[in-house]
Formats: sequence, C-alpha cells, structure tokens
Amino acid sequence: MPPWPADTSYQRYIGERYLTSDEKRLITEWIHQGCNEGDPAHIPSAPEFPKGSQLGIPDMVIRMEEPFIIPGDNKDRFMVIKIPFELEKDTFLRMAEYVPGNRKLSHHVNGHIIQYKEDDKKNIFEGPRFIDRDDAGTLDSSYRYLKLLNDDGSYPLLTPSVFNYLPGVVPQIYPVGIGGYRIKKRGAILMRDIHFGPTPIQQSDQSYINLFFDSLPPIRPFMETQLGTLGISEIVPPLLIPADTIMKFVTKAVIYQDVSLVTINPHMHLLGKSFLAYAITPTADTIPLVRINQWDFRWQCFYTFKKMLKIPAGSIIVAEGVFDNTSNNHNNPFSPPRQITGLGGSMRTTDEMFQLILTYLPFQSGDEEISLEGISPNLKGLP
Repeated sequence: MPPWPADTSYQRYIGERYLTSDEKRLITEWIHQGCNEGDPAHIPSAPEFPKGSQLGIPDMVIRMEEPFIIPGDNKDRFMVIKIPFELEKDTFLRMAEYVPGNRKLSHHVNGHIIQYKEDDKKNIFEGPRFIDRDDAGTLDSSYRYLKLLNDDGSYPLLTPSVFNYLPGVVPQIYPVGIGGYRIKKRGAILMRDIHFGPTPIQQSDQSYINLFFDSLPPIRPFMETQLGTLGISEIVPPLLIPADTIMKFVTKAVIYQDVSLVTINPHMHLLGKSFLAYAITPTADTIPLVRINQWDFRWQCFYTFKKMLKIPAGSIIVAEGVFDNTSNNHNNPFSPPRQITGLGGSMRTTDEMFQLILTYLPFQSGDEEISLEGISPNLKGLP
C-alpha cells in the first residue's frame, strides 16, 4: 500500500490511502497466528484496471514521438518538450493524465496546452521537440527554438496547468461542470518544466498523455495560485538552511475574495521534515488545511477535500515548513551536511523549495455541500 502522508486527524480528503487502528490490529493478530489462509470461497475477484491509465479508457493518447535520452552524468535535467497534435474538431477536454515512461527519473511535470487558430500557423509539426532549459537560457528562447510561436512571431493561446505530475500523485476526477477546458483542434502539449532526476547510467523516457474529452463545455474552470517559492508570498526567514540545523520557515498570504478551496499541494524537497497549513478567518477561526508530520519527498500528493472549503475574504493562508539539514536526516543529499539554498527558485533536487499550491473556484452559495467523492473512475460516456 502506498503511504498516506497527511494526518487524517487534522483534515480529511477523498481517496485516502491508510489503515485504521483496527485494521492494523487485525493484520498484527493474523501475523502472530501464522498468516493462515482464510476460506478460499470468500476470496474476492481481482480488480480490473485499465491498462496505461489510473483513471479509465482515454479518448486519445498523445505520446512523445521519440524517446528522450537521459545522459548518465548524475545531473538534474529541466527540459522543455512539445508534442504537436491535431484533432478532428474543436472540443472540450474534461481532463488530461500524464503517464511517465521512466518512473524512476520523472520527478515532476507541469503540462500546458498551446492552441493555434486555423490561419495563425500553417505547420504545427515543424521544429525540434526537446530543449534543455539550461541550454536555452530563457523560456522565450526555448519557445523560439521549438518553433512554438505563430508564423508572424506572436504567441499563441496558452492554457496553463492542464496536468501536473509528482511522485505519488493520483490524478483527481472532479464533478461534471467543475474544471475542464475548451481546446482547438490544432495544438501542442507543452511540458515547460519536465524534471528528470540524476542518473549514473544512460536511460530514456517516452512519456504520454491521456486525454479525456467531454460533450459539455466547462462551466466553472479552476483557478490556481501558490504560496512560497515562485509564488505570491515571501518565505520568512529567507529559505537558506545552514548545515547541521533544523529550521522552521513560514509563508502567508491574504485571500481578498470568498473562494471555494478544492485541492491543495504541499511541496518541499529532501530536507523537508514536516508541513502544516491552515487558514485564519477574519473572525479568528482556524480552518485546517493539511498537516504532514513526516514529510516524504518520494510521496507527494494533491489533497482534494471531501467537500469544497469556503475560505472567506480577508482570511490569511499560513504554511509552516520544518527542514532538517543534519546527518540524522537519511534523505540529506550531502554527507557531511552543507548549506542548502532555496533562494532563486531553483527546482534542483539538491536545492530546496517550500510551496503550497491552491486550486480553487470563486465562491458560490452551496459550494460547501457539493461532494467531491464518488466520481466514476471511467470517464468515457459521462455527460
């Protein structure tokens, strides 16, 4: 069973993967009794899972046209990758699912969709498919190298954060009408930040994206913001962690309108020890968001609440992170420990980050009663 990092005594989410105290006691008793097999007549049928997806049967699969070769030089790589595609017609996208070709080295992906108007770009398939961000220098340079711009040099429409990936993440399915995108028939998948971890031997990756279409337009598209590194709020003190120290950092931001909070994603790297996030309302009430008592870099989740949480205008979102830069931290990338920086927004595994990503909707009356549980895992055929 994969671990479930979040403390369920602090807040509850859909899709929780944990064992109750009674379940743990039952397993312990069974072990002590010799692990005897029960009545074979009561063995349930093995579950059937769709091949190549955690969600269901996709309407379309867009695969990297050729493998990306990861040199065996023990270096982090941050790539910009495009995958052009052409549909039969403009359509509505319910959701997209990234499936890594190399799970050991695929650390994270931020996936977007570029959409081209019919007359703005004649050949969407021209240009290279990969470029290393370190070689490109700037995102603009990488876009021009990959020939992503319209024929007149202008920028096409970019639909951001259509899919994201981190180790341990299971894509979340939301109720009909919540989330989703309108997309044109000619476009490209843009993986602007696809991070491959270091490896001592040459390997390759050929990831793909599952697309699930919808017959109805999205009614309430998501909005997203983030606190901390590369976000809207500063980290106090600045994220610089001396060797042989355990330090706590705080970041906070004011919410200026009523919002319905849907999903949150805490993020740290190898020195992360614990994570706590909550909201303080204008009436001084505390709304628990997430508490992770033992941070695990290898298992990071997007936590979706059972029902949307109303965060009133004027509330303060607070995130507290503790980092362990001592030799007692078995995940510490350096021995002996050395000073680790989180300044400058580096995404390298051996640097640090401290983020809280919030997915939300502008609040509407009744949002608190909308259940986010029980959505069918097979998206095909849904209205």
